[in-house]
Amino acid sequence: MNQPNNASKRPPQHGPVGHGPMAMMPGEKSKDLPGTLRKLLKYLGDYKIGIFFVLLFAVASTVFMIVGPKILGNATTEIFTGLMNKVAGTGNGVNFVRVGQILVFLLVIYLISSAFSYLQGWIMTGITMDVTYHLRQNIAKKIQYLPFGYYDTTTNGEVLSRLTNDVDTISQSLNQSLTQIITSITQIIGILIMMFSINWKMSLVALCIVPLSALVILLVVKHSQKYFKQQQDYLGHVNGHIEEMYSSHVIVRAFNGEGRNEKTFSKYNDNLYHSAWKSQFLSGLMQPVMIFIGNIGFVVICILGGWLAVQGVITVGDIQAFTQYVRQFTQPIQQVANISNILQATAAAAERVFEFLEEPEEAKDDKNAITLNTTDKPDTELNIHVNGSVQFAHVHFGYTPDKTIIHDFSAIIEPGQKVAIVGPTGAGKTTMVKLLMRFYDVNNGAILVDGYDIRNFKRTDLRRLFGMVLQDTWLYNASIRENIRYGNHEATDEQVLLAAKNAQADHFIRTLPGGYDMVLNEEANNVSQGQKQLLTIARAVLADPQILILDEATSSVDTRTEILIQKAMDNLMKGRTSFIIAHRLSTIRNADLILVMNHGDIVEQGTHTSLLAKGGFYADLYNSQFAHQA
Repeated sequence: MNQPNNASKRPPQHGPVGHGPMAMMPGEKSKDLPGTLRKLLKYLGDYKIGIFFVLLFAVASTVFMIVGPKILGNATTEIFTGLMNKVAGTGNGVNFVRVGQILVFLLVIYLISSAFSYLQGWIMTGITMDVTYHLRQNIAKKIQYLPFGYYDTTTNGEVLSRLTNDVDTISQSLNQSLTQIITSITQIIGILIMMFSINWKMSLVALCIVPLSALVILLVVKHSQKYFKQQQDYLGHVNGHIEEMYSSHVIVRAFNGEGRNEKTFSKYNDNLYHSAWKSQFLSGLMQPVMIFIGNIGFVVICILGGWLAVQGVITVGDIQAFTQYVRQFTQPIQQVANISNILQATAAAAERVFEFLEEPEEAKDDKNAITLNTTDKPDTELNIHVNGSVQFAHVHFGYTPDKTIIHDFSAIIEPGQKVAIVGPTGAGKTTMVKLLMRFYDVNNGAILVDGYDIRNFKRTDLRRLFGMVLQDTWLYNASIRENIRYGNHEATDEQVLLAAKNAQADHFIRTLPGGYDMVLNEEANNVSQGQKQLLTIARAVLADPQILILDEATSSVDTRTEILIQKAMDNLMKGRTSFIIAHRLSTIRNADLILVMNHGDIVEQGTHTSLLAKGGFYADLYNSQFAHQA
């Protein structure tokens, strides 16, 4: 068949197959801490008004809390002065009415502070949940648009870890740390003002704590950041290993792999333990060291305050208030130290999340992409009906640029032909199907449907042309009816029933508890392998595709079920272009065209009879399977 004329209008678009990078290697430090935090703040950009009120309430709550010790000091001074006057015989003693007024005022101040604190916490929790929701939503959306090459180099658990653990870390940090930063800074500034208002000499002594505290924080942060990054990375590896082992626990037990898996898990878990231990140990050093430094300062201030009180420079109430401020002054510094640890973990988690969100996606559909004409209107340049002819034009492909596995593959398939692709394992059969579905793009050459390069179709339209029945069945946790309806979400119950009948699945479905409404469990192992295969065939029947792909569809079923499947396949393939990948050559004797592949090339093509008559590669394959029948 000659190449259609319109093929030349759309030349093949050459280019390498996209690949996602491997997960970050354990032990790497955060590459861009400020950049990561800036990206995180962008997610908060839609909540400026809410964050403004959070900051306002946090500052107000802190200010009201700061003035408390000063007011309480006034009550202490009032009591001390009254007692001293009574002892000296120069007064009536303690003015309890005045003391009561001061304490009531103090209670009101603390209640207002608590109210503001509650409001800022309530608003911030709502903002945090929204940001977390959008992060998870963006990750889930990103998963749908990453190229298949990314998943070839990244475990499922690694992706799940970013969606769960890393986002949870960000969520907890935002909820706790953002307001704490504002509160701590406000406390430091406010407490300094209050201390200097009491006595500047004692304040200068108290300030000696700051450089020592800052030095401790810098030293710990410098050494602990890499361990926080390791912790997040190893947590992803542990999750990935557990997910893989749990999903294949039957195989693990069948091959006595428990010991090997425990050894591998122990290796990952040990790495996680050591990185987590080091990060937590270093961060845990901060608080006791800060407390020690604070206590030294507190002792010095108490001695100085006593001496100044004896000199009559300050009152007893002021000493009490100042000592409270000194205690409070070390607290926000400790909080800043703790927040620095939390921010490190947050930065490491956010970096992993943003790395994932910034992974290169599949190439976008062309703005002038061809769409399928589903109406009775005449075809146009960009809106066409598809008859089902397929052409492989000098296709070259490799999963990695340095290793080509398909070399100059060419073939022409007429509409409605039944085409079998056979060959030994690793010949490139399944790869050709992945290229046809555009799960990967060819490195060189082109694949054309009705003369149009498949890269000029919208992916959704292109994949709507195909119906797939694979060796590895995929069913999800839903009713049998909904699993069949996955092939066409708009199908009615009557259409689902008809598809099941055409797929020879209706009889066994009716024998199951609940029939079509029976819910498959998470692994779909409450039906047999053959029954699962029939359900996937029913799904393909319901999709009503123009082109059908059968990848070892009958390889994992018994002979009787194979006959049922074969009958369903024969009905389904009528009038459709069909690609059948098979190792059991007995199933493709009646194929219109057999493509024989070896090492990524077509070595022979023809009908079953003509290929046997040649006595070549296909004949050797066939005779090796059926020598016992000769």
